[in-house]
Amino acid sequence: MTDARLRHGRGSLALSFFVQGVTFALLVTRIPAIQDRYGISDGLLPLFLAAVPILAGVGSVATEKVVARVRPGVVLRWSQPVVLLALLAVGAGSGLWQVAVALGAFGLAVGALDASMNMLGVSLQRVYGRSIMLGFHATYSLGGIAGASLAWAGAHWDLPLVVSYLPVVAVLLPAALIGSRWYVDGERESLVRQEQGARGGKVAFAVLLPLCLVMTFAYIGDSTVSNWSAKYLQDVLGSSEELATVPYNAYMVTTLLGRAVGDLGVRRFGAAAVVRCGTVLAAGGFAVVAVAPGPWVGLAGFTLLGLGLCVIVPQTFAAAGRLFPGESDVAVARLNVFNYVGFLIGSPLVGALGDTWNYRGAMLVPMALVLVTLVYARSFAAESDRYGGVHERPRTVDVGRGGNEV
Repeated sequence: MTDARLRHGRGSLALSFFVQGVTFALLVTRIPAIQDRYGISDGLLPLFLAAVPILAGVGSVATEKVVARVRPGVVLRWSQPVVLLALLAVGAGSGLWQVAVALGAFGLAVGALDASMNMLGVSLQRVYGRSIMLGFHATYSLGGIAGASLAWAGAHWDLPLVVSYLPVVAVLLPAALIGSRWYVDGERESLVRQEQGARGGKVAFAVLLPLCLVMTFAYIGDSTVSNWSAKYLQDVLGSSEELATVPYNAYMVTTLLGRAVGDLGVRRFGAAAVVRCGTVLAAGGFAVVAVAPGPWVGLAGFTLLGLGLCVIVPQTFAAAGRLFPGESDVAVARLNVFNYVGFLIGSPLVGALGDTWNYRGAMLVPMALVLVTLVYARSFAAESDRYGGVHERPRTVDVGRGGNEV
């Protein structure tokens, strides 16, 4: 494979991550406007919100079956336009059944999209022979910041949802389709044949389970920030309403910064060391939030959380590729389901603990869960899996070749 094709493949996949970051942010940050447009009651809203990650899990499982017949790049090429069009349908509908269908399509397609994007990222990292996964997720974070900013502009100017969404979809959909011409996912068959015997060509759930737990706990932490940071700062730490909107933005910015430099850390120190460091930072962030005497200290805690959590998810996908080099697509699809499991558990868990106990104590629970990652740090990389600098590995050799036991 030529260097130019690799660069084009990497750039086109980064674009796909960016587009997905914009799209998802435009949906989740306008939930109040969606609720008002369709007259969704407070009692019914949680059902709508829960349906999206549940259907996304279904889409991820289905992708595992589909990629046995077609390449992940084909799945990504056609699932991303469906996600964008479903977003537009959410803004353009008028009846409750229409938004239900649109959100259902969004959920199913986003599951296929997330799974296939990370499959391509893992396989492309294999070809590069060094860590690049964090860079892809950095572009997702950048897209999330851009999408949230566009959503803020739409809310500020009181624009109808369809007016906010249409220009974005009109730009991003053709860009994603054009970029999809350069996806790289077809060069791994020879390596698959060579390494198929490493684990018998099967994804053993007992081996994958530690990574599933890590993924779940990471997204419990992430959903805690996205769903409870504003309420915590305002109701527990006594901040103003304006200041209460800052923690999530700060979290996203530090997530972007951490992922932008994270690949360099993996190449220099190894994936396991970076994940351990991120875990300690994330746990420290939750601890600062739990004991914060005022809103500014709480804001610092949520900011620290972004630097810690940001490295865990990309490296978890990469670790799945290392553990199952001959079945990385299957492993990634199954692991991706636990993204949505964590999202579903996180917000209700913290809310229930906050209501029955107190919100300071509730913050210690995701802290403890994230710390479990330290127990499974060996799953992320062996000494021979390091990249870059003194740890540079030969090109076309993936991020680990078997022998990386839990």
